[in-house]
Amino acid sequence: MRGAQLLRRLGLRTGDGIAVLTENHPDTLAVFWAAQHTGLAYTAISVQFQRDEVQYILADCEAKLLVASATQHDKAAGSPQAIRLDIADWRTLIAAEPASLPEDAAEGAEMLYSSGTTGRPKGVRVARPGAPLGTVSELFRRRVALHGISADTVYLSTAPLYHSAPLRYNAMVHRCGGTSVVMPRFDAEQSLALIEAHRVTHSQWVPTMFVRLLRLPKETRARYDLSSHRFAVHAAAPCPVDVKRRMLEWWGPIIYEYYSGTEGNGQTAISPEEWLSHPGSVGRPVLGAVHIVDDTGRELPAGTTGTVYFSGGPRFEYFKDPEKTAAAYNDRGWSTLGDIGHVDVDGYLYLTDRASHMIISGGVNVYPREVEDVLLTHPAVADVAVFGIPDAEYGEAVKAAVELERDANGATPAVDAAELIAYCRARLAHLKCPKSVDFHAALPRHQTGKLYKDALRRPYWTGATGRQ
Repeated sequence: MRGAQLLRRLGLRTGDGIAVLTENHPDTLAVFWAAQHTGLAYTAISVQFQRDEVQYILADCEAKLLVASATQHDKAAGSPQAIRLDIADWRTLIAAEPASLPEDAAEGAEMLYSSGTTGRPKGVRVARPGAPLGTVSELFRRRVALHGISADTVYLSTAPLYHSAPLRYNAMVHRCGGTSVVMPRFDAEQSLALIEAHRVTHSQWVPTMFVRLLRLPKETRARYDLSSHRFAVHAAAPCPVDVKRRMLEWWGPIIYEYYSGTEGNGQTAISPEEWLSHPGSVGRPVLGAVHIVDDTGRELPAGTTGTVYFSGGPRFEYFKDPEKTAAAYNDRGWSTLGDIGHVDVDGYLYLTDRASHMIISGGVNVYPREVEDVLLTHPAVADVAVFGIPDAEYGEAVKAAVELERDANGATPAVDAAELIAYCRARLAHLKCPKSVDFHAALPRHQTGKLYKDALRRPYWTGATGRQ
């Protein structure tokens, strides 16, 4: 309440925007709720982004206020936000404000950035700010019912709050009167200790976290009392079947999975019991209906692979990008996130690929073109292809295939993989950058310029468990 009063005093009005660039700080969620009660569009920005990425979002989102942590000030320097606050000062700044909501309080709305499959990130708008207080989405109501959220919920938040799933799940728990336990950063053993210490009932994970938990020594895993734990929810990336099976053997039938996106245009979900009879599935629709469509727009029968579309879910738009918004919808009004998969005869969805070979590494989307565009600015690089390869811990690791420039004599510059990786890491969030680089005499391109990326990535996936 005091935070909402502060935002009004600073001149922010319903429909304005706020950008937040912080680690998991004790007051990150307090800032979120201040914005939510003031009818603001809330844009969270990853602290793993480098300066160019941060500057692009700060310029694009049109936020009037930036709240940042001290470690992020250099990345934000020079951005257009006229009002700036350091999150370390938040409690001091709100101390003298009235402990009541502003008279014109209204619901805010997230506008989080998702890169799609190509190009720069775009803000995703599912709802506009300004609805009456207490307004919630149909997806909110269904998730509350699906995962048994109530005032008795104690939720372990394991991931950064600048990602959509942890931010929205914390907000859902708070609206229902529950309690959040937020980890500053993920640590496998500490997560077990927190479950025991706070009698955690609900939690959310990505498959990489499961891998790290399973790597703990057996005696460490057995040390903690996890009996309060009833719902361990996971999403963000396909979970290897063996990893999930081992987690179910350890934690029992409490592991629930869902498939959705920042766009919130639909959702599937699967219970542990359902998963055991449909291993590898991400479930059946709980919001909207799923359709599998081929390249001509024809709906495909069960068992046939195509692009995954949702119908009957909320509409969304990409901020200031009507062309990209239109491209996400077909002529029947169905929308897609660009995922590839199939449904079985029982209506369970299985994801088998991502359009444009988007990489999911540790639950984070990595979009190859963004990485390729950076590497192509290196003077030694003539051509580049970026794709995912199997990785035991992260699910997928970023691989770059590079063709070097040649001089008149056909000689290539003296550049190695380490130099190219360092070049990329200086310009992009490190999780987006290649872990390894292969050098090729020439990349497989058609005369029209089309790159046959499948030819490069297929050898790494042949015989591997996971998407191919």
